[in-house]
Amino acid sequence: MLHKKSRLFAALAGVGVAATFAFPAQAAVVASVKPVGFIASAIADGVTPVEILLPDGASEHDYALRPSDIKRLQGADLVVWVGPEMEAFMAKMAAGLPPQKNLEMDRIEGVHALLLKGGEDEEEEHEEHAHGAADDHDHHHHGEYNMHLWMSPEIAKKTAVAIHAKLLELMPQSKDKLDANLQHFESELASVDAKIGNQLAPVKGKGYFVFHDAYTYFEKHYGLTPLGHFTVNPEIQPGAQRLHQIRTQLVEQKATCVFAEPQFRPAVIDAVARGTSVRSGTLDPLGTDITPARDSYVKFLSQLSSQYTSCLKGE
Repeated sequence: MLHKKSRLFAALAGVGVAATFAFPAQAAVVASVKPVGFIASAIADGVTPVEILLPDGASEHDYALRPSDIKRLQGADLVVWVGPEMEAFMAKMAAGLPPQKNLEMDRIEGVHALLLKGGEDEEEEHEEHAHGAADDHDHHHHGEYNMHLWMSPEIAKKTAVAIHAKLLELMPQSKDKLDANLQHFESELASVDAKIGNQLAPVKGKGYFVFHDAYTYFEKHYGLTPLGHFTVNPEIQPGAQRLHQIRTQLVEQKATCVFAEPQFRPAVIDAVARGTSVRSGTLDPLGTDITPARDSYVKFLSQLSSQYTSCLKGE
């Protein structure tokens, strides 16, 4: 009886293996962080599934790959990520991938010329050391350039073109759908770009502070007026001295708004803005509540624009 069962399992397993070869499982694109997945989803829509590596709430700066993540990356048909300065945890893994499976945004043709320097963090850190508040500075300095590349509509467009080219090599039979997806993405992006430009025009001169320098590409693209960022580590409650420094900056520079991010405890923001006339708002640099889909990247940009305007206009 046992042998019969074993033979049955073996036969079923054999059928499973044969079926896998006869009908290949759908190929998958794995994106490192959600907004990169938004761009990939626009191009891969209806062609192949897109998975996001980082779970919601995890930090792209200090994530550690789990064995299941490594398996997903090795099994992916295409891995899309920003680059080792942003996702250091992926550098070693990605180095072992064949070039056709590995798409690094900072190496896409034409992207290097669009990179913005990201050296401000270092100055802030030195300043904090000088003020003796080293206990609560942020360790997320990314090197020479600001690597929040998904915040740039121009870089997003170049990334979409590069993903399209990679998927076309992998799945030439899906050319029509991939072409249509890229065309749709480019026209939606152009339309939302013009809309956001109009939406943000009235608040261009209003000063504000953000808690970390994730938004530089978006701000430069739309001509916004950030007064600075505090490089506060969301994991650590800023000390009294640091809160006092931040409040002084807000008042002296006549800030209209101070923006937190979803991972900050509201208490930090309340403590910073208390006793000032500065409004507080929230910016979500990862589109936490947006589901990756065909139009999720343009939705992400629109949401960010609305988050800026509602606080800066005082709505």
